[in-house]
Amino acid sequence: MINVVLYEPEIPQNTGNIMRTCSAFNMKLHLIEPLGFSLDEKHLKRSAMDYIQDLDYKVYPNWNEFYSSHSNGQYAYFTRYGMKSFTECLFDKNKDIYLVFGKESTGIDKQILKDNLDSCYRLPMRKDARSLNLSNCVAIGAYECLRQVGFGELSDREMIKGEDFLLKWQPK
Repeated sequence: MINVVLYEPEIPQNTGNIMRTCSAFNMKLHLIEPLGFSLDEKHLKRSAMDYIQDLDYKVYPNWNEFYSSHSNGQYAYFTRYGMKSFTECLFDKNKDIYLVFGKESTGIDKQILKDNLDSCYRLPMRKDARSLNLSNCVAIGAYECLRQVGFGELSDREMIKGEDFLLKWQPK
């Protein structure tokens, strides 16, 4: 199973977008408190849309509570301080995979990163760019992980309107 872990997220719209991504990709979301918002906040619900009802997620009071119940598995910490490109991370489809992302203002706790240097990855960007938007980072990391391990039961065809939708579509 692929899991997305948000360490102390602060912005409800980002978390809502990530909830939508996790739901669409069939990934479990783990939220590490403190959160910078309430889970019933209207901004969160608007960005997560109706995907939140199908989302598998859990909230933990702190990193230690989360990690003590999920210490086995493959971890990839996404951080601007990573010494390796995220493309160097080779995901193992036979293990539970945890993609860890930090809060918008300061990222993942530096001690957690230092304790896991070999598993810290950076998304390449311009030298003078501080960071990318958190929800974009999650989408990039999640998609690369899916690409490597196979897309499983995810559909590569339009199923809601029908895979032949464009063949039948007529301009107005």
